Amino acid sequence: MDEMPRDHRPAKSVRVLLAEDQGMMRGALALLLGLEEDMEVVAQISAGDTIVDTALTCRPDVALLDIELPGRSGLDAAAELRDQVPDCRVLILTTFGRPGYLRRAMEAGAAGFLVKDGPVEDLAESIRKVLRGETVVDPALAAAALSAGPSPLTVREADALRASADGATVSDIAGKLHLSESTVRNYLSSAIGKTGTRNRMEAMRSARRQGWL
Repeated sequence: MDEMPRDHRPAKSVRVLLAEDQGMMRGALALLLGLEEDMEVVAQISAGDTIVDTALTCRPDVALLDIELPGRSGLDAAAELRDQVPDCRVLILTTFGRPGYLRRAMEAGAAGFLVKDGPVEDLAESIRKVLRGETVVDPALAAAALSAGPSPLTVREADALRASADGATVSDIAGKLHLSESTVRNYLSSAIGKTGTRNRMEAMRSARRQGWL
């Protein structure tokens, strides 16, 4: 009997796009997934604003996306992939197991949400599951998301908090969002009240911890 080639793969391997900004983590995930006989990592990306264009070119079966990426978040990219590359299933893999992130990922059309500290065998099986049409969510995170409820922030309140990063003034925020300064102050004041914090920087940090931003 002839010996099977060591790199033998099925005729149709699962094509995986991997978006992760940390080079060591990206390389390790690509290597480990590449060891699975039925999987092939067809693209490795370090920035969120290249995800959709790359997916349109290489047509992956599954996009494995981190959330916090340079240029664009994995959540925003997931929503566009749903429209632009509908045959591609999205699996969010993140360090930050925040209830708000899970809710936003599901709203963006993601088929799964996992945290990075799980074994690679579970990740590979999760990829297979989402391809079969199943939804895969970290159980502890699912329970936390249900108890946390939806974000209390309006879209504009969340926008104002995001724009508060890096020491931006009210004038800076108003210019960025094309709003009056008084309107920005109202949004920020409301967001501070809803997060139970003392100022807009605390409100922004609190909302990020919850995954609302």
